[in-house]
Amino acid sequence: MTSFFTDLAQQYVDGEWRPGKGSWDIIDFNPYSGEKLASITVATADEVDQAYRAAERTQPDWADTNPYARRAVLEKALRVVEEREDEIGEAIVAELGGTRLKAGFELHLAKEFLREAAQLTLRSTGQILPSPTEGKENRVYRLPVGVVGVISPFNFPFLLSLKSVAPALALGNAVVLKPHQNTPICGGTLIAKVFEEAGLPAGLLNVVVTDIAEIGDSLLEHPVPQVISFTGSDRIGRHVARVCAAQLKRAVLELGGNSALIVLDDADVEYAVDAAVFSRYIHQGQVCMAANRILVDRAVEQEFTEKFVAKVASLRVGDPADPATHIGPLISSSQADAVSKLVDETVAAGATALLHGRAEGNVVSPSVLTGLAADAPVLQQEIFGPVALLVPFDGEDEAVRIANDTPYGLSGAVHTGNIERGVRVGQRIRTGMIHINDGTVHDEPIVPFGGEKNSGLGRLNGESMLEAFTTQKWISVQHGRSQFPF
Repeated sequence: MTSFFTDLAQQYVDGEWRPGKGSWDIIDFNPYSGEKLASITVATADEVDQAYRAAERTQPDWADTNPYARRAVLEKALRVVEEREDEIGEAIVAELGGTRLKAGFELHLAKEFLREAAQLTLRSTGQILPSPTEGKENRVYRLPVGVVGVISPFNFPFLLSLKSVAPALALGNAVVLKPHQNTPICGGTLIAKVFEEAGLPAGLLNVVVTDIAEIGDSLLEHPVPQVISFTGSDRIGRHVARVCAAQLKRAVLELGGNSALIVLDDADVEYAVDAAVFSRYIHQGQVCMAANRILVDRAVEQEFTEKFVAKVASLRVGDPADPATHIGPLISSSQADAVSKLVDETVAAGATALLHGRAEGNVVSPSVLTGLAADAPVLQQEIFGPVALLVPFDGEDEAVRIANDTPYGLSGAVHTGNIERGVRVGQRIRTGMIHINDGTVHDEPIVPFGGEKNSGLGRLNGESMLEAFTTQKWISVQHGRSQFPF
């Protein structure tokens, strides 16, 4: 496995694998064992410029390529992933501490998104619209934006890089990808290798492994990209939005969440427990859609709480390479320390710990907290770790008020014995996505994915990819003769 990482520990610019020219290295560690996986010399602002210029130079020919030929490249990329699935799964376990279950989940979705991207090549269609002017024909063409900059996160790096890279390429664009520095291989150079093996022409996909400390805002401010697709925290997302706005670029922002899973008084409690445990603890809670807050009607609070705590206590914590492990390590020691500190501070402020997780290295065992004050700061923030907050309520109106009392609005769930009741409650919650009688963590290739409030701008998936990565051009044709006033 070590050779897998070292072979990919380079920059990929204009179809060439080469070392970065920066003055320092990003060290890629296994977050569970601490093993050094690779060392990558960072790319400089000049190399970012080279990547964008390569993309700019090669994109027009790619846009003119028959969409069926573009589709063939995407289909080959899917076959490459299928052929190397075991190896990629091992890399996900090693680089980001994903459990075997999580690695399988990520790979399944990645393949589904590649299948959808292949079909997207044929869906960039135009229109002919009527005109009030006699003899005029209005043609509306949908064209690639040109070059797209993609910045991906550490939690689902392979999937979330592909999620923007693949459709952008499918629609005739070129791409410059910057992965998170904690996952430079799975989120970056591995993607380049997949498309290189799939036969994507050189220069269309470039990967720069670097950090803002080296390049500043050059990835955002560069004049070539017309769209920046960013997935990450709302704090960084705000900065991306400000820089893009100043440059009159389009920003597609998939940001954090503070999702609520609501258990109404007529819910199937055991099923709701299963959904809540998965929604909170999948990938150690490092998921933007995770159910940070679990709201439970007081009528079923005691039963739900007892069963929830028992199930969480049974989760196996430890080595993510062990197929029996449910909870592996957090991405870094700083993240593990921050989560532990947050739990300790919340308990010190008066919350009750039904389970109080402890850190061993980067592995933090799960916590379940209840008895929180209504104004507790922890209720307002995204917790990227294995911590569940149980909040009781009396009736639908209070559940909706509590669910909406957050600056975020990404995902959510409502559990009830009456589906239409659940839909009515879901419609009252200001969030981009909500699921009735299910978990909060879902993603599908053809449904619009995105959030409200501080959870982002724009949507991805399906037809939303056309809005994200293409532009429209109106060409009118006058078949007769217009009459001019002078």
